[in-house]
Amino acid sequence: MAEPVQIEFVALKDAAPTSKGKSGKGGGTLVVLAGADLAMSEVTRSILGDAVELVTRAAGTAKFKGRSGSVLDLIAPTGLPVDRLLVLGTAKKPGKDAPAAPDYVSLGGAIMGKLDGVARATVVFDLPETPEAPEQAAADASLGMRLRAYKFDLYKTKKKDDDEKSDVASRVAIAVQDPSAAKREARSREAVADGVNFARTLVNEPPNVLYPAAFADRVKELEKLGVEVEILDEKALHKLGMRALLGVGQGSEFESRVAIMRWNGAKNAKTKPIAFVGKGVCFDTGGISIKPAAGMEDMKGDMAGAACVVGLMHALAARKAKVNAIGAIGIVENMPDGKAQRPGDIVKAMSGQTIEIINTDAEGRLVLADVLWYVQDKYKPQFMIDLATLTGAILVALGSEYAGLFSNDDELSTRLTDVGAATGEKVWRMPLGAAYDKLLDSKFADMKHVGGRHAGSITAAQFLQRFVNDVPWAHLDIAGTGMASPTTDINQSWGSGWGVRLLDRLVSDHYEG
Repeated sequence: MAEPVQIEFVALKDAAPTSKGKSGKGGGTLVVLAGADLAMSEVTRSILGDAVELVTRAAGTAKFKGRSGSVLDLIAPTGLPVDRLLVLGTAKKPGKDAPAAPDYVSLGGAIMGKLDGVARATVVFDLPETPEAPEQAAADASLGMRLRAYKFDLYKTKKKDDDEKSDVASRVAIAVQDPSAAKREARSREAVADGVNFARTLVNEPPNVLYPAAFADRVKELEKLGVEVEILDEKALHKLGMRALLGVGQGSEFESRVAIMRWNGAKNAKTKPIAFVGKGVCFDTGGISIKPAAGMEDMKGDMAGAACVVGLMHALAARKAKVNAIGAIGIVENMPDGKAQRPGDIVKAMSGQTIEIINTDAEGRLVLADVLWYVQDKYKPQFMIDLATLTGAILVALGSEYAGLFSNDDELSTRLTDVGAATGEKVWRMPLGAAYDKLLDSKFADMKHVGGRHAGSITAAQFLQRFVNDVPWAHLDIAGTGMASPTTDINQSWGSGWGVRLLDRLVSDHYEG
């Protein structure tokens, strides 16, 4: 897919529009920022020149107060040789729920939302109140622009006029005090944006295109960035004893896969890796315990956890993160064939533990059980974090605002909560305990994999905990955030790519060195 936006950084002195800009062309769109009551920086006022009076009059007529998210849109403004002038409000909304610190990523997304289909624009990134690190703020805004500009329209052969207009690749110049410093800061943000958008594309792809072997082929693309990729086929999985995972996919004509990704970026090659595990169910019918037909098409997104892990590994490699990291995903399809797994079956997991199958629509935890065990046994990681669109119950509990966090480690949980607040990819810690674990006791096997109607997200996490031993571990249930989540300033996509920014920030804040 083509890059929807091309971003460059220029000096503030080059932002003033002239009849002929640096490219030899006039016109284009000029974006400036204003705070409460139309407060603007001196640089912004000097760029606007005599047009400040026009802006002031228009703001009064439109009752524009500079509130965050509001915009004053002036077509062919008198006194400026531009086609369009956008004045974007940045003043913090009142109320106790307003964020303490400005969210420059969302600001960038909001700007990009106003530029959809615009061929050329200049953003004067000079805020009324100068940020502590203006170059980092500008780089964050560029991240928001890239995230907002993402579109998935690969399979549309006929487009409406609005769609054709939005196909124009915008060229955005962000004017800042120190463009070289902003460009350096933006490199890592571009890597993260590419990782998020890679994950989004994987989630958005239809299941007849992204079946397990095809997903594994997409993972192999990471080798171009220096990631070591190993794909385990069914023969290898049988040899390893991953019969919990294999049981899920045995009703599909597509063979299951496990993809292992290794990024070795730490200065000391012997540094223990950190590990991320994802559920990759390319399509989930529910198997023999088949789902209702209504909405089943959304189950192409049941691999959003695996997509996040792949996107994260892309981001870490692209920005050359100084860390050793493992990404591991189990890739299957859950279908109701005559060979499909049945309720009442008993399977032996790689760990040697036996599992009574209760409901074949609770398949993701079986996939994760074997992959978690494999990763902890082979790589001895510092910690493991798994991500999965695991339970509808987490939607009942938390909606789409938070992902459910379950963990055996307080430090890891605290760090995830903190970086969730910082990135806006929020997590809420849920309980674990012996009383919940007891609900998994089986009359016929070491355990059953479903604990009953109540506390469904918790008992699913308790099941996973049986396969991690004493390794610090966190489970993120992203059923409400990984797909079909509400649109925001930085995401207009059905597949959100949720988790890539969260985990990249976790790595950069705590595990690089």
